[in-house]
Amino acid sequence: MQENNRGLGLFTLLVYLFLLGPLVIIALSSFEPGTVLKFPPTGFSLRWYQKIFEVEMFMKTFKTSMAVSLLGNLFALLLGIPAAYALSRFPFKGKDALNAVFLSPVLIPGIVLGFTMLKFLIVTYHLPIYTGLLVGHTVVMLPFIIRVVESSLANFDFAVEEAALSLGAGRLQTFFRVVLPNIKSGIIAAVLIAFLESFNNVDISVFMTGPGVSTLPIQMLTYVENYFDPTIAAISVLLMALTAVLMFVIERLMGLSYFTKR
Repeated sequence: MQENNRGLGLFTLLVYLFLLGPLVIIALSSFEPGTVLKFPPTGFSLRWYQKIFEVEMFMKTFKTSMAVSLLGNLFALLLGIPAAYALSRFPFKGKDALNAVFLSPVLIPGIVLGFTMLKFLIVTYHLPIYTGLLVGHTVVMLPFIIRVVESSLANFDFAVEEAALSLGAGRLQTFFRVVLPNIKSGIIAAVLIAFLESFNNVDISVFMTGPGVSTLPIQMLTYVENYFDPTIAAISVLLMALTAVLMFVIERLMGLSYFTKR
């Protein structure tokens, strides 16, 4: 039994090294003082973190990524919360099929989804690039909003809603004053997860960006094609830190058990 436990422990350690090793290498390489990305670094310098804020395109695309992620999140919430409520609250014919449609952007390969949106939104319907990008990110975020809000509603006792209705409250009033406050943590977690998915998205953005409109991940790809300095490593460290902070907040709000139910 002890040998089995040691073998399992060694295997687990190797898995962690495989997953975390590249992140550690990138983090250490970001402090390289030279002009070429190296590991191990030859010294310690924060010059590449400073350069991030000096490159205009990084700051411009960062603002675009933030705007698209926040606006798309708002639209995904306006669509996703009513959809999640209807799927959780009411039995109706075709419910499973509708749920599958809402979750399909997660199941379809991102390259296929991005090309399809480019073909129809930009080429066929001639939407402006920024509008097409916003629509694409809204579609990508919608499944995460629905899935997390559904998980939160699964733990809500709808008898409370029925009690409010029986006491004379209207359905809309009950929804906004009884249901939403009880799933507030789930909504916040959904927003954070959807934001991360949108902000770091490459598959949709690479098809939906164009002249004058780009996102930070796409700008990072463009930069690394022409330069091999540690700037991208420094940006990656900041993005990893942002992701870690948001995931910590999500865990504190809901816990991982919410995402394994249903």
